[in-house]
Amino acid sequence: MPTEIASDTIGSRGLAGNGSGEAPPVGRRGGDGDGAWTGGVPQRTYVTGMLIALGGVLMFFAALVSALVVRKGLSAVAWQTVEVPRILWLNTLILLGSSATLAWSRRDFLAGDDAGFRHWWGVTTILGSFFAAGQILAWRQLVDAGIYLSTNASSSFFYVFTAAHGLHLIGGLAAMLAVAFRRERHLARRTAVDVISIYWHFLDGLWLCLFALLLLQDRL
Repeated sequence: MPTEIASDTIGSRGLAGNGSGEAPPVGRRGGDGDGAWTGGVPQRTYVTGMLIALGGVLMFFAALVSALVVRKGLSAVAWQTVEVPRILWLNTLILLGSSATLAWSRRDFLAGDDAGFRHWWGVTTILGSFFAAGQILAWRQLVDAGIYLSTNASSSFFYVFTAAHGLHLIGGLAAMLAVAFRRERHLARRTAVDVISIYWHFLDGLWLCLFALLLLQDRL
């Protein structure tokens, strides 16, 4: 009799407590109120994946820096440092500003202020676009001065560093636009906001290091 009662109880309540008697679906709804389906994958999995990816990006740029130091050491006397275009100073301030607006956007998101979140998220995207445009303008200034990718070793590293960082930044902009305009998404918005914020702040810090490197090449 106890066995029959227990069996009936499980059957009536269901394995998920929904009265259907069926196993609950794998996955869960996001906790940020947008009803996004996470597929049962916890947020920390995506954050960890992003950190691992950023580790790979950091190793890539570290290899480029090492190559620059070795190449400069082979012909320190003949090394002709490319003068950094002044537009990059403004670009640096723009990128720093974008990190600040992104932090404000995430703050408003966590506070439940959707209008504030969208506003600052959009401002961050615009500032990131300005930064990309500024990089293109810097390249145009170098070309107008007769400095190309193959002009010398210093110019080659300048173009490679800025182009590689720019491509990663464009990837971040694409992710921001996806969050801003896509209503149906696999990741919960909270997860997307956190992961993109980590990525963007990393690119900001990476650019500061690259910019300092380009300015201080002669002292290496």
